[in-house]
This record gives sequence, structure tokens and C-alpha cells, in this order.
Amino acid sequence: MRRKLIFGLVVVPLGVALTALSVANRAPVLLVLDPFGGGNTSLVIEAPLFLYLLGAFGLGLAVGGFATWLGQAKWRRSAKHGAREADEWRRRASRLEPEPGGGQLTPHRARLTVD
Repeated sequence: MRRKLIFGLVVVPLGVALTALSVANRAPVLLVLDPFGGGNTSLVIEAPLFLYLLGAFGLGLAVGGFATWLGQAKWRRSAKHGAREADEWRRRASRLEPEPGGGQLTPHRARLTVD
């Protein structure tokens, strides 16, 4: 339910705004990549303005996502360590389960040693 609400309140209006922006900015614009203004025509790109705007939006989204991914690295590492530790404890516990033949564990065999 929460996901649908976020989609309806954020994504749909954003899509409508980007579509309107694209339709309103269809005129071609020159993007000069020469910072010194030498007049080199090979460093000029002509495209509609909305392509530059959407490209900048996409680039910002990608850079922000990458920065977030890097910022969460310590939490992923901690989760991986916790999963390994849980697997180790499960392995140890499975060795302590009684045999299918019905033998009961004695208290001295059931102790776990903590490293």
C-alpha cells in the first residue's frame, strides 16, 4: 500500500512534469564543450534542450545512487558478517541434533563452546 501511495504522489506527477518539460523544450540548442571558446566546431553538440535536461537528471540520479551505495557499504559488510556467523551457529546446532534412531543428547554433549 505504501509503495502505491509513493508511486501515485511522487512518480506520476514527476512523469507528467517531465513530459510537459520535454514538449515545451523541443527547440535545438547548441552545447559548446570548448571552455576556451576557440571556435572548434567538433566540440559542439546540437540537440533539443529537454535531452540535456533529462541527461542531467539521469546523471544526477546515477551519481546519487552510487554515492548512496558507497555510503551503505559498512551496513552490507555487517550484514554479510552476521549471515556468516548465523550459518556457523546453524551448522553447530545441526551437529547437536539427535540421530533419527531416537538417541537423546546428554547435557555434556549439548554444550556449545564460544570462540
